Amino acid sequence: MANPNAKGIKRLINACFFSVAGFKATWTHEEAFRQEVVLFIVTTPLAIWLAKSNIEMLLLIGSIVLVMLVELLNSAVEAVVDRVGFEHHELSGRAKDIGSAAVMMSLIWAAVTWALILL
Repeated sequence: MANPNAKGIKRLINACFFSVAGFKATWTHEEAFRQEVVLFIVTTPLAIWLAKSNIEMLLLIGSIVLVMLVELLNSAVEAVVDRVGFEHHELSGRAKDIGSAAVMMSLIWAAVTWALILL
């Protein structure tokens, strides 16, 4: 296990290990993240092929990356809420709903970005 109190370059190396562990956990436990990774794998070559400029390519690919970033954060919120307890609580439900809304908003943003650039 990496030392969370490390300094300097060792801290950066440890942060990479923690990040990889986060990706693995999200991949293992979150079907939505796996679907979004597949979406990224499919849309990235399309963006490279269809974009008329580097900026368009960046926006197309970046909009999908944004979806994955928001999903990672939503998954973190859900994990913390579930750690606190599985019984129904209004605030727990609200936290999960807000995280879900953020993912939906990022998906809408990605769809609008793709539509405005390609249509």
